[in-house]
Amino acid sequence: MTVQVMLKEGVIFNTCGPQYGYAIYTASTSGHAEVVKLLLGEWGGKSTQDKLLVRSLSSASRKGHMSVVQLLLVNGTNVNAHGGDFGNALQNASFGGQTKVARLLLDTGADVNAHGGFYGNALQAASEKGHIDIVQLLLKQGANVNAQSGFYGNALQASSDRGHAKVVLHLLEAGADVNALGGFYGSALYAASRRGHVEVVQLLLSYGAAVGVKDKCCGDALQAASLAGHTTVARLLRCADGSNKCTHQDERASIRRLLN
Repeated sequence: MTVQVMLKEGVIFNTCGPQYGYAIYTASTSGHAEVVKLLLGEWGGKSTQDKLLVRSLSSASRKGHMSVVQLLLVNGTNVNAHGGDFGNALQNASFGGQTKVARLLLDTGADVNAHGGFYGNALQAASEKGHIDIVQLLLKQGANVNAQSGFYGNALQASSDRGHAKVVLHLLEAGADVNALGGFYGSALYAASRRGHVEVVQLLLSYGAAVGVKDKCCGDALQAASLAGHTTVARLLRCADGSNKCTHQDERASIRRLLN
């Protein structure tokens, strides 16, 4: 049975099924723009409109379904409302690496510094996933590079944990506080050291990251690297804090050339 026939037969499309949930959410997630258009035409001001459409917008944004996103926005869906695990539509698009959708949402009035969701803000989501194009877009649109919220505390810690050296460098050059505290790991240097990301550790040190800062429960970056068996990182950290007699050079320029 087609959607048109189902609507003519009086099928209630805004009821929640056991597997796929509401029809408009399912259609939006799957990118079926024509179905979404039909359902929006039959919406009729249902009481669940705001919640359902916001969730649909967030899901379509994360998946990169531009046509669906446009339809929902034209229909008046609140671009800044919270919907789903990843906050609002912009955070969802940033998480999914959907640059075109993110740009559309920003042009439609999305708040680049809106808080909420797992990552706290769109910049942290894009940074954790290594989506450099979206990171650049968000910063250009006024994203606060040092905003504190979400699982990682800030964008720099998120990108450092995942080893996205290009994103780390871009954030640092945009003014990210290399010694900002908070989030799951306490600091960006601790996160990078624990994971053994040599290039990221070098970058953070060259921008003045403090080696001896203690995490709430697990010591400092050197302990984290040592416990995880990351010997190269441990050596870099020992050189940086002066506990070994070795030369610590500022490798910022060479790392930048490597990443370009």
